[in-house]
Amino acid sequence: MADTAITVEDARKTYGTKPALEGLDLQVTRGTVHAVLGPNGAGKTTLVRILSTLLRPDGGRVEVAGHDVVRQAYEVRLRIGLLGQHAALDEELGGQQNLEMFGRLYHLGARHARVRAGELLERFGLADTGRKPVKQYSGGMRRRLDLAASLITDPEVLFLDEPTTGLDPRGRAEVWSAVRSLVGGGTTVLLTTQYLEEADQLADRISVVDAGRVIADGTADALKALTGGDRIDVVLRDAGQLGAAVALLPIAKDDISVDPDRRLLSAPVTDRMAALSGVVHALEKAGIEAEDVALRRPTLDEVFLHLTGDDRRVKEAA
Repeated sequence: MADTAITVEDARKTYGTKPALEGLDLQVTRGTVHAVLGPNGAGKTTLVRILSTLLRPDGGRVEVAGHDVVRQAYEVRLRIGLLGQHAALDEELGGQQNLEMFGRLYHLGARHARVRAGELLERFGLADTGRKPVKQYSGGMRRRLDLAASLITDPEVLFLDEPTTGLDPRGRAEVWSAVRSLVGGGTTVLLTTQYLEEADQLADRISVVDAGRVIADGTADALKALTGGDRIDVVLRDAGQLGAAVALLPIAKDDISVDPDRRLLSAPVTDRMAALSGVVHALEKAGIEAEDVALRRPTLDEVFLHLTGDDRRVKEAA
């Protein structure tokens, strides 16, 4: 399909007798960020290695930018970039020298490599530090330079495998900003990450992978709806009043969860504003003092645990 950058159908891969992918299906729309989430050993890295032609699948159909990763591996490589979990930079060289080196490795001419390196340093806010040795860069600067190196050939599709592992919040925000800029320019990004907030911030669509299969797929909001939708949280000043509050609150009693240590009541709601006003009114009428009453949507952390925990139910999000 013209609007599809990545197509994976029934992909399978086994290491010895241990299956890594067991019939995985995935479609990624051009010009979007598609996040792949899953516990350790779910098959995320194997998927990225197959998509980037570093590993051959045992079966199934896998296409990137309209080309088969097995039969047309060279054509795929001309159209992709890969940012792995660990920076592939020479610590002694400067940023400009690193990028020029990558350009020459991709068979760009010396002049083309130099010009392209300068463009990327400017694009990622590193022009002023281009001559400084990479060993003097901060974590966020190194990761931005590594991201720039993966774009030396201006790829159609970019694979980001755990791109912000080990970065502090500032460095993570710098990388997020760079990724948004790329997608705004038309690049398709496949992101694997352990930071669920990262997927929530960046991804247009999310696929949850477990045991080598996609077990849920949808927007962040659609996936969050799998855990029961919106909730209301009530924190009481006195934990001794939790029982009384449960009895009188105008929400479904069977679905209320109680955390005495945090003095917290939590329950799913359908009509957000009606639930909020009803709870506040009931507490005031009963003379029960609340420190906080808040509406919230489930987090991706809750979705992740719900889908990949021992009691998971395999569902699809529309």
